[in-house]
Amino acid sequence: MSVADDARGRFGDLTRAEQGVVGFIVVLAALLLFGLVTGGLAPTYFLYLVGLVGMYVLLSFGLNVQWGYTGLINFSVAAFFGIGAYGTALLTARNSPIGAEGWRFSLAGVELVWVSGARLYGVVPLTVVGLLAAVALAAVVAVAIGIPTLRLRADYLAIASLGLAEVVRLLFLNQRGVTNGSAGLRGLPGFFDGWPVLGTLPQTLPGIQVHEVAVPGLGSTRLLGFTLGAPFWQALLNVALVLAMVAVVFAVLRRVHRSPWGRVLRTIRSDEDLAEALGKDTYAFKMQAFVLGSVIMALAGVFYAHLNLFVSPGDLEPINTFYVWIAVILGGSGSNRGAIFGGFVVIAIREGTRFLGEVLPASFPLDLPLVTSAYARIVNNFASTRLLAVGLLIVLVMRFRPQGVLPPQRELIWPASVAGSAGPGETNPRETVTEDAAAGASEAGSDPDAELNDPATRNGGEDHE
Repeated sequence: MSVADDARGRFGDLTRAEQGVVGFIVVLAALLLFGLVTGGLAPTYFLYLVGLVGMYVLLSFGLNVQWGYTGLINFSVAAFFGIGAYGTALLTARNSPIGAEGWRFSLAGVELVWVSGARLYGVVPLTVVGLLAAVALAAVVAVAIGIPTLRLRADYLAIASLGLAEVVRLLFLNQRGVTNGSAGLRGLPGFFDGWPVLGTLPQTLPGIQVHEVAVPGLGSTRLLGFTLGAPFWQALLNVALVLAMVAVVFAVLRRVHRSPWGRVLRTIRSDEDLAEALGKDTYAFKMQAFVLGSVIMALAGVFYAHLNLFVSPGDLEPINTFYVWIAVILGGSGSNRGAIFGGFVVIAIREGTRFLGEVLPASFPLDLPLVTSAYARIVNNFASTRLLAVGLLIVLVMRFRPQGVLPPQRELIWPASVAGSAGPGETNPRETVTEDAAAGASEAGSDPDAELNDPATRNGGEDHE
C-alpha cells in the first residue's frame, strides 16, 4: 500500500468533524506558508504566533480540568495567568522593585551574593526559580480561594471567580511599590538565559541569508528574502519550550482523564449528589481539580512573560478569560484535542483580524451610501471587529455544534478497546446514530415493527444524552 493510499484510508476513518478540522489546519498552514514565501509574514513573527497558540492551549487545558472535567465555572483564568506571569517577572525583571538580581546578605561579617548574573548561587538559572515560585504561588492562591468558593455552586462560583480576577488585576495595578503599577515590568530575560549551552546558543548559531527570488513572467514580484539570525533562533527555542509544556500537560491530562480520579470528576460534573452518595469527598476532588487547572494556567503565564519580555496589568483584562472559554467551548468541553484546536482558532481570529483590513478593498464596489460608509468604517478599524467575529462564532457553534467540534467521547476510550471494536468505536455517537438508524431500517426491510421498535428512529434520529 502506498503512502497516499494509507493517508487516504486514515482520513476516511475520521469523523466528519475531524475531517473538517484537518481541512482547516491544511488551509491555515497553506496561508501561513504563502505568507512566509511572499514575505508578508516574517519567520520570527510566525514563531511568535506559534508560541501564542501554545500559551492559549495551556490555558484551555487548565480550564478544561476545571470546567470540562469537574463542572467548575471559573471566570478567573486571567487571574492565575497573571499570577504566573508576575510571579516569575517579579524575580527576574530588571526594573522589578523586588527583583532577585544582586540579592545579598551577610553571614558572620561576610557578604554573600545569592544571585550572580542570571543564576541563583551561581548554579540554578533564575528563570527556573521564577517558574517554581510562580507555580507555588498559584497553587497557594488556588487553595486559599478554593476553600470558601468551591462550596458554592453554579452561578455563585462564577460570580465569585469573576470578582477574584478583578481583585488580582487591580492589586497588580495599584501596588506600585511591588509591581511597578501600570508601567509594568520590563527587561525580563528569555527563559533560557543563564542556562549552560542553551543560554548562548542563539548567538552562536550562524545567520542564514535567504535571497529574494524573481518570479518569471510576473515583473517585479519577489519571493522569499529574509535572514535567520539570533532573534529567529531565540524564537525557535521559545517554541520548543511551549511545545514541550503542551506535550507534557497533554500526556498527564490524557492519563488523568481515563483514570479513576478522572471518572470521579466527570461524575461530579454530571451529578454531584450521586458522587457523594457513592462515598466520594466531592469537595476534596473539586479542590484538587481547581488547583491542578490553576497551576497549568500559571505555567502559561510564565511562558508568556519570558516570550513577551514584558508584563503589565493590561494582560489580565477579563476579555482574555473569555477568549479561553471560547476556545474550550469551540473545541468541546472536556476534550483536550478540542482545547488544542480552540487555541488555534482563537489566535487565528485575534491575529488574523490585524491584517484583513489591509487585504480587503478600500471601498465597497457598489454605490450604496449606508453600506459604503459602514464598510469603510469596518475596513479602517478591522482589528476592533474581532469581538464581532468571536460572537458570530459562538452563535454558530451553539446552533450547529453545541457539543463542540471535537467532543471527548473518543478520548475516553482506551486505544486497545477502539482497535478491538467492530462498530463505530472511534466516531462520535451524535454523528453516527442517524446512520445506524438508517442501516437498521434497511436491514429490517419493510417490517414496520422493526422500525417502530428502533429507539433512534422513534426519537427522530436524535441522540438524547
